[in-house]
Amino acid sequence: MPSPGARLRAAWADRPIQIPGAFNALTARLAEQLGFAAVYLSGAALSAGWAALPDIGLLTQTEFAEQAAVLARATTLPLLCDADTGFGEAIHVERTVHLFEEAGAAGLHLEDQVMPKRCGHLTGKSLIGPAAMIAKIRAAVAARRDPDFVIVARTDARSVEGFEAAVDRARSYLAAGADMIFPEAIESAEEFARFAALVQAPLLANMTEFGRSPLLDFDDLAQMGYRAVLYPVTTLRAAMHAVRETLVHLRDHGSQRELLGRMQSRAELYDLLGYTQWEARDRAYFEDRSG
Repeated sequence: MPSPGARLRAAWADRPIQIPGAFNALTARLAEQLGFAAVYLSGAALSAGWAALPDIGLLTQTEFAEQAAVLARATTLPLLCDADTGFGEAIHVERTVHLFEEAGAAGLHLEDQVMPKRCGHLTGKSLIGPAAMIAKIRAAVAARRDPDFVIVARTDARSVEGFEAAVDRARSYLAAGADMIFPEAIESAEEFARFAALVQAPLLANMTEFGRSPLLDFDDLAQMGYRAVLYPVTTLRAAMHAVRETLVHLRDHGSQRELLGRMQSRAELYDLLGYTQWEARDRAYFEDRSG
């Protein structure tokens, strides 16, 4: 069977793909059931949804890798992972790549922010120099055991140094060996199109909500030349909105009866979990086969 990285590369080579964020294993399983080609582990969603922490570099390298392993076990889809700044300098990036590869991820992205990093769509970001980021990319490429493990270089330069600097950095990251470029916080449809015209490489667009980038249609981004589109925190935001409404209703009305039609049923949950298959295998282990 092809490696996770090979499957991710094949997916975007065949056609542009949407990559939803999976804030837990069940969400990853549902994305597979619904026909998506890949899933994503978002640092922002992991920090908020798993640890109730802001996305400012508080979680560790091993915590990210552990959650990557949980998602990778839950689905056969290739998993792309947020690896923040690589959790250190170039030498630390080596171990980051090893841990994510061992976890079963298909690839990761590294960003050129100073650690501790900030959410890419907020103010207050600072960047490391291009040479330092190039060293991290070289370390990542050298460290991967599977040559198909995907190394995505994210640049946050648009919000800090301007559009042209983002293009220049992207080109230098490609020359250092990055497989895909992720331009963060692009500010208009025109800029998305211009970036795609100026940077000839597989490109990833980030359609996160409530940020600096407009929420463009997938087909429009695909026509511009983007091979993958991320929706990193979409499922978590939708789920938390529904959870809040449920808790308010339960508090105010004393029963969840009126909400049943908006819930995943027991049958739907069991289908997603493969419950009957677990039961069938369990029964088979106890069959008397002596005769």
